[in-house]
Amino acid sequence: MGERATAKVIEDQALAWVARLDRETSHAALEAELNAWLEGDSRRRGAFLRAQAAWMQLDRAGVLGVSEEREARVRPSRRWLVAGGAVAAAVGGVSVWGVARGVLDARIRTVRGEIRRVPLEDGSMLAVNTESQLKVALDRTIRRVDLERGETWFQVAKDTARPFVVVAGDVRVRAVGTAFSVRRHERGSDVLVTEGVVEVWSAHAPEHVRRLSVGDHAFVSEAMGPGMSQSAAAEIDRRLAWRDGEIVLDGDTLGDAVVEFNRYNTRQLRIEGPGLASEALVGRFRTNEPEAFARAVAVTADARVLMDDEVIRISRL
Repeated sequence: MGERATAKVIEDQALAWVARLDRETSHAALEAELNAWLEGDSRRRGAFLRAQAAWMQLDRAGVLGVSEEREARVRPSRRWLVAGGAVAAAVGGVSVWGVARGVLDARIRTVRGEIRRVPLEDGSMLAVNTESQLKVALDRTIRRVDLERGETWFQVAKDTARPFVVVAGDVRVRAVGTAFSVRRHERGSDVLVTEGVVEVWSAHAPEHVRRLSVGDHAFVSEAMGPGMSQSAAAEIDRRLAWRDGEIVLDGDTLGDAVVEFNRYNTRQLRIEGPGLASEALVGRFRTNEPEAFARAVAVTADARVLMDDEVIRISRL
């Protein structure tokens, strides 16, 4: 018996199914394939219903800023609408957006604290982290995403005729059918592979190409290209917990944790006093709950917390 799929994997599969159903004409073989998938795990029906409901909530023109004419042409069909109507499917700051045939050519932008999942026209799926901006362009020869800032996880549908390329400044990441994340920094990008294999390089050093396999992580410098890859298999779920609106700490310092929380919240955390920032922490927290995090620190690190409308100060007693 194979390894039991995680809830996250099932939710992603359900979203991919809904995108496929709205992209293809219904026929007996497709329905049989869907039914077989639904019967394979008792959790799949609930995930599928939630994905359908989210799909019907979409408003592409308002979210992705496309023209009214184009929005009318790609508005979601309702032939797969769940009986009883749609319900909201945004939980803990994670929202799902797309269109009947998926995103084909659009700009996507998330604000602070927003985490968005976006189905693409080719069956791929994006998870876009807080304060990120990217441009999607899919055509007959290449699928290209320009990551202008921030971080995105890509689950790429296999299509050998159309390579999938992420451009982050001068950094390039190429895949066919795989899953990986790219987080852009000032002088390069972090790349983490969760499935399959990708190739990474810099436009300034195109001859220096490195292949990264599942579980690998590498920083790709815009000037020099990829550094040595490191195995991050044991930390993949922790590093990508943001997809579920979470921050997972496992020996991280308070200073690093504060930097992460401040990415998601307008109410900023601030450390005051020497030595406190180096305290090691373990725990799982919601990205949008810095207050709960600060109270936990007060207990574990013997610290004091003072809050106002804009700042949460953490200091030694």
